[in-house]
Amino acid sequence: MIKVGDRLPAGKFRVKQADDSVKEVTTDELFKGKKVVFVGVPGAFTSTCHLAHIPAFITHASELKAKGADHIVVMAVNDHHVMKAWGESLGGKDKVDFVSDGNGEYAKALGLLVDLSAPGLGHRVRRFSALVDDGVVNTLNLEADGSRDVKETSAATIMAQL
Repeated sequence: MIKVGDRLPAGKFRVKQADDSVKEVTTDELFKGKKVVFVGVPGAFTSTCHLAHIPAFITHASELKAKGADHIVVMAVNDHHVMKAWGESLGGKDKVDFVSDGNGEYAKALGLLVDLSAPGLGHRVRRFSALVDDGVVNTLNLEADGSRDVKETSAATIMAQL
């Protein structure tokens, strides 16, 4: 599992563009030379992620950026169509980048892929938040496995860590 001090593994995400084309975005494009708030959630539109977790990152995006974050990136094991629609539904355009790890390959590379097949969700990423500086993990916050809480990984936690 990824830990503080580690360099993020190289990887790619899919992002649906305004013209409906799909762009592959590399970890270098997202993280190289930048300070990034990186958040992973089990699923777009799921109750906890949609209502309790990501809205605070959108609400406080300007404050996070004022404290030094260049970008806020939200990743989920959902397809790029869903991630774009989710970002739009939350009013996240131009505030937060919503990226798709559709097959869970990046979650696996991070060591944060979890099997949520029992409740019918398949493989997802464990809920996390991190501060990443030029591709290196400076802080890593994880919720307990299976927890629906958003305490350790909250926008308030990241704000205090900046």
